[in-house]
Amino acid sequence: MTPDIYITGSGHTRFGRLEQTLEELIVEAAREALSEAAIAASEIDAVFLGHFNSALVPDGFASSLIHQADPALRFTPAMRCENACASGSAAIHAALHMIRAGRARQVLVVGAEKMTHRSTGDVTTALAGAGYQNDPAEAALSFPQVFAIAAKAYAERYCDPLDAMARISAKNHANALNNPLAQMRKAVSYEFCREVSDKNPLIAPPLRLSDCSLISDGAAAIVLSSADAAASAKRRVRIAAAEHVSDFLPMSRRDFLAFEGPRRAIAQAYAAAGIGVGDLDFAEVHDCFTPAELLTYEAMGLAPQGQGARVLEEGTVFADGRTPVNLSGGLKAKGHPVGATGVSMHALAFRQLTGQAGAMQRKGAQWGLAFNMGGTAVANYASLLNADRA
Repeated sequence: MTPDIYITGSGHTRFGRLEQTLEELIVEAAREALSEAAIAASEIDAVFLGHFNSALVPDGFASSLIHQADPALRFTPAMRCENACASGSAAIHAALHMIRAGRARQVLVVGAEKMTHRSTGDVTTALAGAGYQNDPAEAALSFPQVFAIAAKAYAERYCDPLDAMARISAKNHANALNNPLAQMRKAVSYEFCREVSDKNPLIAPPLRLSDCSLISDGAAAIVLSSADAAASAKRRVRIAAAEHVSDFLPMSRRDFLAFEGPRRAIAQAYAAAGIGVGDLDFAEVHDCFTPAELLTYEAMGLAPQGQGARVLEEGTVFADGRTPVNLSGGLKAKGHPVGATGVSMHALAFRQLTGQAGAMQRKGAQWGLAFNMGGTAVANYASLLNADRA
């Protein structure tokens, strides 16, 4: 039996166009997580940093920047983890493995990215490096273009997804109004998201600006604790399952719409935790582009393949629905500082499950899903988190 591991503290900066340096963001999130966990930095046995970078900042060796949070962290083993947009979750998994191996009792995980000081073109090019580079056709695609291909394929195989995509965008912007840490706290109507206009232009047809996540700065952190270390924790949330599935990198070798990597990772997490989709009280999922959230509804089991729009029409995934998705605003409106995203999902899920989510709070939440994805469903991480109110 796998020993229980808990989240015992969280930290989270604002997301957006920020003045802080990468180091300052890392330090802010790390200090908050240590404070919330109510432990001394000297009790941390290892630190892991989720950070994509890809030359976005000159810091190519940033793992020990976490040590700047407290002098007592000096000499603590540190490692940077990179797995495209799932770098934060990769860092969490590295920490979980270290605890399970008996090499650590308390581990600090930080995810961070500094992006907005670069041009949109620079960021787009940097992120595109996470695609398959040994096929000229794939290497030439930006990620908006990749998810535009998915939207077109969905229309050909099932039905036109544009209306559902607009509903997803408007929903997530509405949710972000309740998240003081979100980058874009502005109501954006379904009608605005549905129509192409000067303020909502096509980015990669049929994707509109409102279908695309934001370029962001920010950091998030969590403290992971073994069962014995968490015994005296003021608050704790059990990681009931943490699954990682990686698929082929070339899109030509996969049926993108089948979303097999996400589907397998989430199914394995349900099996490990002994629950099903009907037990979820909320989910934070990887909506880098609105088609990704639509496909994730189907991978989660909320709807059959090709029928993801149904859960929007029925209200299932809205804030007051049976299984709200992206109460934080998601990547779409909360922001997407790449290395921070996976850690942010876990930090905010921790706050949901410990009653600290403020206006975002899902009353009485017991189970939450965090799904973080790198590339075109290549690196897939699914975690199931369980409230511990004993």
